[in-house]
Amino acid sequence: MMELLSCASVREGVYKAQESDYGLKKQCFLCVSLKVSCFSQDECYNYIKVLVPRNDETLFACGTNAFNPTCRNYKMSTLEQDGEEVVGQARCPFESRQSNVGLFAGGDFYSATMTDFLASDAVIYRSLGESSPVLRTVKYDSKWLREPHFLHAIEYGNYVYFFFSEIAVEYTTLGKVVFSRVARVCKNDNGGSPRVLERYWTSFLKARLNCSVPGDSFFYFDVLQSLTNVMQINRRPAVLGVFTTQANSITGSAVCAFYMDDIERAFSGKFKEQKTSESAWTPVPDEQVPKPRPGSCAGDSSAAAYKSSTTFPDETLTFIKSYPLMDEAVPSVNDRPCFTRTTSRFKLTQIAVDTAAGPFKNHTVLFLGSENGRVLKVLASTHPNSTYSSQLLEDIDVYNPTKCNVRGEDRRILGLELDKDHHALFVAFSSCVVRVPLSRCADYGTCKKSEIHGSFNDLKLSSAGSTHSHQSTGPGSNNSSLVCLSSAYCLQAFLCIIFRRGSLLG
Repeated sequence: MMELLSCASVREGVYKAQESDYGLKKQCFLCVSLKVSCFSQDECYNYIKVLVPRNDETLFACGTNAFNPTCRNYKMSTLEQDGEEVVGQARCPFESRQSNVGLFAGGDFYSATMTDFLASDAVIYRSLGESSPVLRTVKYDSKWLREPHFLHAIEYGNYVYFFFSEIAVEYTTLGKVVFSRVARVCKNDNGGSPRVLERYWTSFLKARLNCSVPGDSFFYFDVLQSLTNVMQINRRPAVLGVFTTQANSITGSAVCAFYMDDIERAFSGKFKEQKTSESAWTPVPDEQVPKPRPGSCAGDSSAAAYKSSTTFPDETLTFIKSYPLMDEAVPSVNDRPCFTRTTSRFKLTQIAVDTAAGPFKNHTVLFLGSENGRVLKVLASTHPNSTYSSQLLEDIDVYNPTKCNVRGEDRRILGLELDKDHHALFVAFSSCVVRVPLSRCADYGTCKKSEIHGSFNDLKLSSAGSTHSHQSTGPGSNNSSLVCLSSAYCLQAFLCIIFRRGSLLG
């Protein structure tokens, strides 16, 4: 059974849901909107766009506040307001449809959003720190940001990374084409000198994320939709993301993983330049790259002799202002997607990942949300020498029209959150949040257990009586056997997997 939950962040308020012996209890507070003249009533509401922990005791929330973005601090335990309001410009968008991300790292708030109502000034911004200066990306410079749609931000090592899609400046032969990017800034960046990049990032670099199917002609999934935090894939730090095809292309979705050291390798590579407005984009020759290397953090690697970015040579600062784009794209793990879906007219939108699934906690399971309210559960194949391909385990319709249909039917899944402690997946829609249990044993009948000996090749096959069908795998097909894998939490990943003649279906 699915259980309707209160939203964590909604129009005009924030709800707090707590597990208890009696179910879920909720508390809420309202951020009061200003009474201003609006084109429509919906625009006058306060849409909560930022909801992140500032520390272990404080929650930081920002809302559109009727085109007057405002932020507040709240006590985590009681949701009581803590201190005065903070101006939300550059920390929160002006209206609900504008994209944004935000997080606290080292006491500073890093945000990416639009600074104006017309969305003409996109910004990656740092503020609210006690000792760090306020910094931002260069204004109205398409080489830095061009109509970006911000998706995710993470702190990792000495950097904060931003993941987004934008109109590609380096690919204009076929009009506006969207590319997915990862950008990086140093946490100890203090801006440039009074002559160059003062109060702007000196470490901003960006690179393309390559999610494509290899072949004679690569098939690209260019548009990033959702991304995970850093997790271990093949014992290496990595992120996984959902990518889709261009809006004017055939409908397709894919999941690609990227190692963090591959991202760093791209940022250590060649820069990309366009010498004239009519010329092609080419790599900048190494002999033209100044020292210390543009994009370096002060006190690190080639910039080890510099205590602050404010003392960088003008040549280095001028270079990074003109050439923030890297030449080589970040390759995906195994140079291909770990899962693709091109047979559905509905694209995938969200991702949540369990990297410790199965009885030995050594398998990766993907939970993928879609435009039509369905959640796909996928056993992912990520190892380069794997003997099986990724396998669709379940395709579940989780949308509840009687509870979620507030005004019109919006089945697009906006968020997924995995709660392994309570064996649940939380699925967010525009008008509700649904709790989906991970254990759905009753739907699959009774299975015989099979022991696991290190790999899928060593699984003992046995027939079973269940005839439950997966939408896309067709367990009722000839020469198929239903195999149950011993699991601590039943169907979370491995209750039943379809085999054909001893091998996983591709």
